[in-house]
Amino acid sequence: MNARHLPLPLGLLAATAIFLSPLTVSAQTATVDPQPLVDQALAAVGGKERLLKIFRFQEIFHFGDKPEPPAGKQRSQRESVYSQPDQWWLGNKERGDEPAKDDVRAWSLDLLIDPKSQFELIPSLTDEGKSLTGLRVSGSVTPAMDFYFNSETFLLHRLDWRGDFYRFSDWKEHDGLKYASRTVIFKKKDGKPWFFHEITALERLDQLPQALVKP
Repeated sequence: MNARHLPLPLGLLAATAIFLSPLTVSAQTATVDPQPLVDQALAAVGGKERLLKIFRFQEIFHFGDKPEPPAGKQRSQRESVYSQPDQWWLGNKERGDEPAKDDVRAWSLDLLIDPKSQFELIPSLTDEGKSLTGLRVSGSVTPAMDFYFNSETFLLHRLDWRGDFYRFSDWKEHDGLKYASRTVIFKKKDGKPWFFHEITALERLDQLPQALVKP
């Protein structure tokens, strides 16, 4: 997609970035309204009314630097119930103070509709051959998260947070919502993967199961 096909203000930003230094581009992004990108990202997954509020999901995952677990090891499995913004039960036990809750709020895009969230466009990048448009989210999460959306589909492709970056793929649909079923987490310091994750089942819930008690 070239600059003339990008919706404004993103098309204007892409066109002017060709002639500007990285420092100038950074200043330019800070002055452009980020709300159109937020709206496009929400529309890409089905609209903010389709975002997950209370849901059950099943996962498989393993730690390591290879897509497959080491010889003799198996992926871990678990089933969870999550209630936005910050309640996560494994079985009947709520996880308490757990940074991974912010990960869930990121891939589910709940942070994009949090009234406390503040948005800022950041310089775009190319990752895995894809052109990505950047958005920094702060106020509702600490430290701030850098979201990178595919510049053509506006689906979330990458997230940079703390000492890691995440890549999202294998998009599926449930009840009118698109979601990335696979995530690989990499260390920023060397670019090596260390966590492989897959959502194998997802179910939207109208309310919390009776067995679960809010802390």
